[in-house]
Amino acid sequence: MYESANVADDADRTAFRRAEKKYKLYYEQDSKFTRKKKLPKPIDLSELLDFNLISQDYNKNGVLPDGIRVSKVDSSPVFCIENRPGFYFIPGALSLEEQCKWIKESLTNFPQPPNRTNHNAIYGPIADLFDSAKDNKVLVQEDLVNNKWKFYEEVDTVKAKQSNCKSVSASVLLRKLRWSTLGLQFDWSKRNYDVSLPHNNIPDALCQLAKTHAAIAMPDGEEFRPEGAIVNYFGIGDTLGGHLDDMEVDWSKPIVSMSLGCKAIFLLGGKSKDDPPHAMYLRSGDVVLMAGEARECFHGVPRIFTDEENAEIGALESELSHESGHFFAEYIKTSRININIRQVL
Repeated sequence: MYESANVADDADRTAFRRAEKKYKLYYEQDSKFTRKKKLPKPIDLSELLDFNLISQDYNKNGVLPDGIRVSKVDSSPVFCIENRPGFYFIPGALSLEEQCKWIKESLTNFPQPPNRTNHNAIYGPIADLFDSAKDNKVLVQEDLVNNKWKFYEEVDTVKAKQSNCKSVSASVLLRKLRWSTLGLQFDWSKRNYDVSLPHNNIPDALCQLAKTHAAIAMPDGEEFRPEGAIVNYFGIGDTLGGHLDDMEVDWSKPIVSMSLGCKAIFLLGGKSKDDPPHAMYLRSGDVVLMAGEARECFHGVPRIFTDEENAEIGALESELSHESGHFFAEYIKTSRININIRQVL
């Protein structure tokens, strides 16, 4: 998705691509350590919007930076960017308890069949991936002709290897989980929703949460209908290139985007990639809405911060460890999860 740093001059890139390159994670070339120990190249983060700090300043002094306004104040302010109508940022919208709940759901229930994930194309439906990773199981191809796979205890895979069966550990598959779909299923190969595919409904609690946050961006007199959701999973070095979410019928309805886990950089561009994007931090618990004109704006995630100093998830790790043992906390300390809820029809 990204060109190497020496392929093209900045002059050959759009403003959006230059921003992606600027904020993407690169490592020092002369590092003598392994990839896990390489030092990230320093970058200038001074131009990023930090709505957490903006919120603190606004609550204390009633002051806003140029170009930022408050759309509505309830229990906490909701911020807008004047030249990006339809974009709403709600810092710290999810409580620590809610964050823990939806992290656990995203790892255990959301990838469950019949919901589809990026693994379906190779392995078919995979049930109980998180629990299998927790138990150190291995996925083994039992039937080559019909592409049937099954989880086995690690000690049982010796026979499979002797039979030359393909296998992959559940922990590797969990780390390679990139997306899952809830409600109406999105067909990534055709870039549209396939209403004929079997699916689990979006949980009622998540629907209600989405409706509550979407209300400020809805046309007067209308209520948001959560019909489909895409859950994105990010690991170390992962990015999401500039794109549009343009497959839903009515763009006046918002996409409700919930951030969980490690802090990230979010780019909000314009209707062309030549428009300079706004760069901002996204922290665990933040909610972003994109409706109306904002649905036509390119956006992406060029970086997540997984180092202890910048990830800003100490309290979240502690709460997850206390609630559910170390496995959820170990996963999220180097990961980000993003739940995007949409009204499809």
